[in-house]
Amino acid sequence: MYYLGIDLGGTNIAAGVADENYRILAKTSRKTRVPCPDEEMCGQLAEAAEETLKKAGLSLGDIPWIGVGSPGTVNRETGVVEFANNLHFRNFPLRRMLEAKTGKKVIADNDANAAAFGEYKAGALRGAKNAVAITLGTGVGSGIIIGGKIYAGSNFAGGELGHTVIVANGRPCTCGRRGCWEAYASATGLIASTREAMERDRASALWKIAGGSPEGVDGRTAFKAMRAGDAAGKAVVDGYIFYLACGIANCINIFQPDILCLGGGISNEGEALLVPLRAAVKKEVFSKYSSRQTVICRAQLGNDAGILGAALLGESE
Repeated sequence: MYYLGIDLGGTNIAAGVADENYRILAKTSRKTRVPCPDEEMCGQLAEAAEETLKKAGLSLGDIPWIGVGSPGTVNRETGVVEFANNLHFRNFPLRRMLEAKTGKKVIADNDANAAAFGEYKAGALRGAKNAVAITLGTGVGSGIIIGGKIYAGSNFAGGELGHTVIVANGRPCTCGRRGCWEAYASATGLIASTREAMERDRASALWKIAGGSPEGVDGRTAFKAMRAGDAAGKAVVDGYIFYLACGIANCINIFQPDILCLGGGISNEGEALLVPLRAAVKKEVFSKYSSRQTVICRAQLGNDAGILGAALLGESE
């Protein structure tokens, strides 16, 4: 048995073919052309599917369905992407159009949900009954698994943990609220905190590491400065971990998952991030005296999580 998954992003469309052992046999990637008419977007997805199957030496007849993970609110029942701001989608009938174009069953879900399901089937969340996957990227993505099923709420918009407020009337968030977890715990939030620290301390090593300009800051800058012994860099990292732990403690208090995994570029800091993070979370969770504690670990599948999770969406039904 072979499966095809498409991870639709605002920058790239990544697709992959996996076998029944959840091994990815072939992958392709192409730039996403946006904004564009619905028909053109459907054509991009169909081309990605056909190119990837060809690379794997397969055809549409060799797969049971096409799975697609898309940003935004994706109605699993209708296959409509009701809203995705970075793709300019408003009620995009993804399933209907792609089924008509390919002749295959299409299953669509939110991209963070798909990534969480990929980790649940073949990555860091294997063996869990209840689990949460957090992706620390441009924003904070999240996927929730309850009883082995993807949780999306009554209207398929559930699980947006990045848009829970952790600082009342805090930083503006792209969603329109202020003080969202995403505004502090995403790579974008970490970059903003690093730039603020640079302005406060002109002698900080942050300047040298960033090439002398705030524009040179990325999600690794503060960690590099901390490892170099820079006090300002350490303060940024400490602050970042404080906010990240606050949101994770909230997640644990609500869901009490067996495992919570962290993905995205910042998670590449590994134990330098995880050791102090676990300590901070342990102090904050309501269940601190329970004999069973949530395991906090790094995601295992990287960028393949979204592809694999989308490919296996039929197994979540």
